[in-house]
Amino acid sequence: MTTTASHSHHLSPAFPGRAPWGTAGKLRAWQQGAMERYLQEQPRDFLAVATPGAGKTTFALTLASWLLHHHVVQQVTVVAPTEHLKKQWAAAAARIGIKLDPDYSAGPLSREYHGVAITYAGVGVRPMLHRNRCEQRKTLVILDEIHHAGDSKSWGEACLEAFDPATRRLALTGTPFRSDTNPIPFVTYEEGNDGIRKSSADYTYGYGNALGDGVVRPVIFLSYSGNMRWRTKAGDEVAARLGEPMTKDAVSQAWRTALDPRGDWMPNVLRAADRRLSEVRKAIPDAGGLVIAADQDSARSYAKLIREITGTKATVVLSDDTGASKRIDEFSESEDRWMVAVRMVSEGVDVPRLAVGVYATTISTPLFFAQAVGRFVRSRRRGETASVFLPTIPSLLGFANEMEVERDHVLDRPKKDGEEEDPYAESEKEMDEANKEQDEDTGEQDSLPFEALESDAVFDRVMYNGAEFGMQAHPGSEEEQDYLGIPGLLEPDQVQMLLQKRQARQIAHSRKKPDDEADLLELPAERRPVVSHKELLELRKQLNTMVAAYVHQSGKPHGVVHTELRRVCGGPPSAEATAGQIRERIKKVQEWATRMR
Repeated sequence: MTTTASHSHHLSPAFPGRAPWGTAGKLRAWQQGAMERYLQEQPRDFLAVATPGAGKTTFALTLASWLLHHHVVQQVTVVAPTEHLKKQWAAAAARIGIKLDPDYSAGPLSREYHGVAITYAGVGVRPMLHRNRCEQRKTLVILDEIHHAGDSKSWGEACLEAFDPATRRLALTGTPFRSDTNPIPFVTYEEGNDGIRKSSADYTYGYGNALGDGVVRPVIFLSYSGNMRWRTKAGDEVAARLGEPMTKDAVSQAWRTALDPRGDWMPNVLRAADRRLSEVRKAIPDAGGLVIAADQDSARSYAKLIREITGTKATVVLSDDTGASKRIDEFSESEDRWMVAVRMVSEGVDVPRLAVGVYATTISTPLFFAQAVGRFVRSRRRGETASVFLPTIPSLLGFANEMEVERDHVLDRPKKDGEEEDPYAESEKEMDEANKEQDEDTGEQDSLPFEALESDAVFDRVMYNGAEFGMQAHPGSEEEQDYLGIPGLLEPDQVQMLLQKRQARQIAHSRKKPDDEADLLELPAERRPVVSHKELLELRKQLNTMVAAYVHQSGKPHGVVHTELRRVCGGPPSAEATAGQIRERIKKVQEWATRMR
């Protein structure tokens, strides 16, 4: 079978969702540009990088229609990360006359189909089956979110084996960077002047460009801090405030304490997110919210909290099975307020009405964060905004402030002379968690040396377009409501202007309060810098260097010097000390050393 030429001409640009303002009836400029480049060069391999929500599906199916019509290929194979996405691809293709079988497993394909939609896991199980299909007929392979082909060595090898004979290969991704150095099949890597190989895209359309074109929504990030208390395996109780400088382990445990549904942080943040959703729904009546949870138990608990807060039931999506796909589709077509999901809706799932999100998982890779935020940026009409609620975690604030930064997949990470081990290397294991297809409880949480005791929430700051606004405020306060009440329909420059006005009003109001009422850190966000893990690592190194020099000078053992510093300056061991506490100790040991000269 072949498709008619007219199919591609009538393809909706926001397909399979609704077209945003001013684009109905024609391809978007980037899609047309990518098409023209492809048709001009006619390459065997083509990598298109386009920000989530920009319309990669539209581009790919338009190109597939052209290649089928001109007999360049005879069949199409779409490879997607999940079961839900392969069905979504099949439904999308059917709307323009390309019939893909999403349930194909083996044997001859019915003549009514133009091809199949399968998962990377499916290719990994039977690579030779798909290789034979490519060898028998000229095949276009569309590799959706191709970075998944680097998830494991076996998947990458299976894709190479299965699709090496393919006539054409079109690779798509919204996030080309990975947190590891596994090479991605059919991606070209070019060596730079620094000797490091980076992925090379044939066409790139980033979030910044898409935002300027009105293709995606601007994202307002609302960050919440608060006091956390937890118990370690040794039985010690630790208290800390989210956003304050602390060790990587302490950040992780404080973060998990915040996300514990039994504390006060999650209920307060969910309540704030629901108030924001109510404001957005004044202009966008069907706007929906999504909570991205870390595990099944948390997801169920968050759904229970949402019901208590809103009086309505939340849709819960626990695993990537047929029932989950149906629930996502039903939520997408409804006007229900909230959906709670574990991992699987973080990438590719198309629910255009999602406008408010709560990032309630401890996965802290840039890849997962970008994919998660990508669920909220799909624009349907001019002026829509997206709002994402975050804990005040340094890595997340960094990702939020770098939304418009383009990234490539770096294949090499040479270690420089004298360079310490990468302090982030351990966290890269989280990518395995981010890319798991199933969400079953592995029991790992029970084995971790940690017990959440209590938490509270404090509105911290708003991040938008690389800038930060606001001062800390209590949940439910007039100050917090000022930011939650920003209209849901605004032009990007209006968002910036409104946030500036809100901050000026908050500062003016704060100055009128008596000192005894200033129970929160009343400083604008730009005056409350968050110290990164790397900076904290440098401070610890500096302290250790100073202590070593003083040990040599005084003849006292290292342990004695560190204990004396803690006694004089206060605070925990240096591994758990804040940046301010470490600086005080550096200052004190310098003072001691000067006296001995």
